[in-house]
Amino acid sequence: MPYATSAVLPPGTLSRSPQPVLAAEGGLVLRPWRIEDAPAVHEAFQDPLMHQWHLMTSGSRAEAAGWIEGWLTEWEGERIAQWAVADAQSDQLLGRVALRDIVLADGLAKIGYWTTAAARGRGVAVRATAAVTRWAFEEIGFHRLELLHAGVNEASCRVAAKAGFVLEGVKRSAFLHPDGWHDMHLHARVHDA
Repeated sequence: MPYATSAVLPPGTLSRSPQPVLAAEGGLVLRPWRIEDAPAVHEAFQDPLMHQWHLMTSGSRAEAAGWIEGWLTEWEGERIAQWAVADAQSDQLLGRVALRDIVLADGLAKIGYWTTAAARGRGVAVRATAAVTRWAFEEIGFHRLELLHAGVNEASCRVAAKAGFVLEGVKRSAFLHPDGWHDMHLHARVHDA
């Protein structure tokens, strides 16, 4: 049975080109991951705050390298696109930003991010989120981007608001964190809205 509408973005929209390097305000660069980032990723996941909001734990640099190997292949599958967020001058890893749960046909994706302990409170997550949002809307043609975070994660709520993501509602008891089930705030931006 044919659909009454066509796909917002056709298959191959992302994978037909290499993953781009994106500039962000304030001297940040969003670049594809490198295996050499493994020590910094492992170190970032030793921070107890990461364990509060993220389910993954890194037991070794080799394990972090394995994650990165997986992240590098995700671009071709067009379901997840992940960037290392780094200082443009020093290349110091400051965090990660990603488009997850990509549905090209619907022009839809979810934004995810984290920052290293040293980068927190410096606007890194906001600038990285703004840069990937601008790219997704203006260069690729996504229609809607969503951002979910635990309702009690006030820092993520501030990031979402500063990056222009409107709070649309609360998904009750929607995500299991190590300390139990959390309500999740759903923020979104719609292209040209």
